[in-house]
Amino acid sequence: MIEDYADEYLKKILSETKTIAIVGASPNNERDSYKVMKTLLANEYVVFPVNPNEAGNKILGRICYANLQAINQSIDMVDVFRASHAVVGIAKEAIEVGAKTLWTQLDVINVEAASIAKEAGLKVVMNRCPKIELAKPYWTSKTK
Repeated sequence: MIEDYADEYLKKILSETKTIAIVGASPNNERDSYKVMKTLLANEYVVFPVNPNEAGNKILGRICYANLQAINQSIDMVDVFRASHAVVGIAKEAIEVGAKTLWTQLDVINVEAASIAKEAGLKVVMNRCPKIELAKPYWTSKTK
């Protein structure tokens, strides 16, 4: 089941979030993860790309990490660009590193992962894109 999130819920998350780890980040400027990362950086978020195949390389000028544990800073939100079956493991990692929100991109849905994250106290958003949310009219009054 896909939850219908209120605009206020999404706006609150995006307003309170300062740091975002993008799991599944890509250096390919044609990929959605790259485009979303570019938008997040333009909106003054601190972004940590996560991709074990790119660890140590830079994506949009930011060092890429192999996993969430390798990031030595607090992470407010984990934004997932991976297959739905991988989200349970990512949710557990997000909990381990003290993230506040687990967010999965369009068509990335895992009910078990959502349940695990919610039980640990994380806010959860699935099947949504922060780039799309940041373009919505309710966001024009954003205060960061």
